[in-house]
Order: sequence, then structure tokens, then C-alpha cells
Amino acid sequence: MDLAAEADGLVFECNDGIGRVTFNRPQARNAFTFAMYERLAAICEEANRDHAIKVLVLRGAGDKAFAAGTDINQFREFATPQDAIDYESRIDRVLTTLEQCRVPTIAAINGFCTGGGAGIAAACDLRIGTKSAKMGFPIARTLGNCLSMSNVSRLIALIGAARVKDLIFTARLVDAAEAASVGLLGEVVEDLAALDKRADEVARLVASHAPLTLNATKQAVARLQQRLAQDEGEDLILMCYTSQDFREGLDAFLNKRAPQWRGE
Repeated sequence: MDLAAEADGLVFECNDGIGRVTFNRPQARNAFTFAMYERLAAICEEANRDHAIKVLVLRGAGDKAFAAGTDINQFREFATPQDAIDYESRIDRVLTTLEQCRVPTIAAINGFCTGGGAGIAAACDLRIGTKSAKMGFPIARTLGNCLSMSNVSRLIALIGAARVKDLIFTARLVDAAEAASVGLLGEVVEDLAALDKRADEVARLVASHAPLTLNATKQAVARLQQRLAQDEGEDLILMCYTSQDFREGLDAFLNKRAPQWRGE
């Protein structure tokens, strides 16, 4: 099967059972627009329907980033508390669709993998990174927003509660060696060329295996990971997104200055 399509900042192609998704905004470190999130969910749904697709590989275009989170300009139009709830609901829905995709998913990570980009990587089944990979959730020093309950739960299942708090409290980006040591990366390779080669090797290996075994394993892991209902964390989302601090963080980020946090 040969299928190639580019839309809404993503390139999708499928050859020999391997679907390749490229986040194609290198000029913006592949930061996600809302349309890109929706396109990613649609690709996962296509993989659920099309049994010719055996595995999905996700990567960022260029040599600077996998994905540097959500494009900050998407927040400019936030005017009501419902905008914040709707945004986090969208992210939860898209990442859950990725996490529950019928086929195995592989994140091939080079450069910056932060915020929503790190959330996408965490929702994938396997993560391979280069030595230049930088991963984290620096929201406590940028916008002053928060992760949804679903995202926090996913990260805790992956790396543990103490490390989740460490990453968010310090707002630091971890290098590839530390990411591998805590479970954010499963494998580290030398450079971008090695990453493309290794991701392709792993994708072909996984694609050759029994699809029902792989799917059953994905579903078993998901069933063992209890999640709170989405609305159980809405008070936390509203606390952050409707605050003066969030508006200050947004203005500071866009104007390239340090934010002045007030805790209100």
C-alpha cells in the first residue's frame, strides 16, 4: 500500500505496512496547532480501520525538535473558562486516541520534545531518541498552566509520581541519558541518521509480529492502568487557565520576557 497525504501541518505516508507521521512545522519546532492534533487523531482512527497498517512511527521534521508542545498562539483567543476545559478535553481525547490505537506506535525523538510534544511521546508505546533529545514539561516557568488528570496519570504510570513532580516542579528538560534512565526513552542512538534507521528497523520488526498479540498486550496494559474521569480535574484546569498568572505567562512568553508570578 502506498499512501501519502499532507494536511494541517502533518505528513502521513504508509508503505509496506508502516505508517509514518511527520510533524511538519520545523520553523516552529513542530509546535502543534489544534488542526494538527485533530489530524493525528484521524490518522490513528484510520489505522484502527485499515488493517494494512501494522505500525505507526511519529517524528518531527527538521533537526531541531520532535514537537515543542502546543503553538502558544492557539491560546490567544481564550476568553472564557470553557475555552480552557475544551482545550484540555481536546488534548485528552487526542492522546487517548493515540494511546489506544490498534497498532503499536513508535516515537522517534530528536531535539526538543516538550509540553504537548512530550505528552504525545508518552502516549506512544515505544520511544527512541537521539543523544540530542531534550524532554520535559516546563509549564511552571512558561505559561503557568497545568496538565490534565489524564496526562498526569499517564506520566505517573510511565515514570512514577516522584519523577513527575520533579520534572514539573523544576521545569527542567532532561537529556537523553536521564530520559532513558527514568523510562521516558527506551533506547538512545547517536544522531538523526541513526534514529531514522533504528526507528525503521524496530517498525519493521514489530510489523512482522502477530497483530492480535500486540493489540491484546496494549489493551491489557490499558485495563490495568486506572484513570479518573475527565471532569474530576476540571477545577484544577480552571484554577490555572483562568488565573491572572496564566495571562501573565502568555504575555511574557510572546514578548520574550520573564513572567512575574503572583499566585492568583
